[in-house]
Amino acid sequence: MRTLAILVALSAGPAMATGLEIDVAGEANGTIVIDLFEDVAPQHVARIVELANQGLYDNVVFHRVIEGFMAQTGDVENGRAGGDLSMAGTGGSTLPDLPAEFSDLPFARGVVGMARSQDPDSANSQFFIMFADAPHLNGQYTVVGEVTAGLEVLDAIKRGTGANGEVEGEPDVMTDVRVTE
Repeated sequence: MRTLAILVALSAGPAMATGLEIDVAGEANGTIVIDLFEDVAPQHVARIVELANQGLYDNVVFHRVIEGFMAQTGDVENGRAGGDLSMAGTGGSTLPDLPAEFSDLPFARGVVGMARSQDPDSANSQFFIMFADAPHLNGQYTVVGEVTAGLEVLDAIKRGTGANGEVEGEPDVMTDVRVTE
């Protein structure tokens, strides 16, 4: 019986990995490709996929960008390009916050993590992409994926100069976010 189960699994072919393609416009122009880690953070990945499929990440700005650290985006409530961005970074989605799915994966260059407040179980829609290694985040935030192409686009995103990395003026924008298989 076990052999039959293995043969059935093999005949189904390899599991399709879920990912994102994020078109960025502004100082950075191009596409960032992300492999999502469904096996590491299934609830967080499902949330990102759901919001992306609904088009809610489209035209959302990178509101917090800190040189040598990370670029944060995903505020689908208060982070829309062309609107009042004074509250960007303070919102989420209409869906409930998620419980932490911490892992032993390190926060290295290109890793994507979920943003949250002081409460470990407060991640919702916002995420960040690492410019550099940040071992102090390890085990403190949920890792959801990593950049597999487009690091040069990430590196070109407009940096914040305001308090806590706030991007002033015209922040770069995720113009289109697509789920891939």
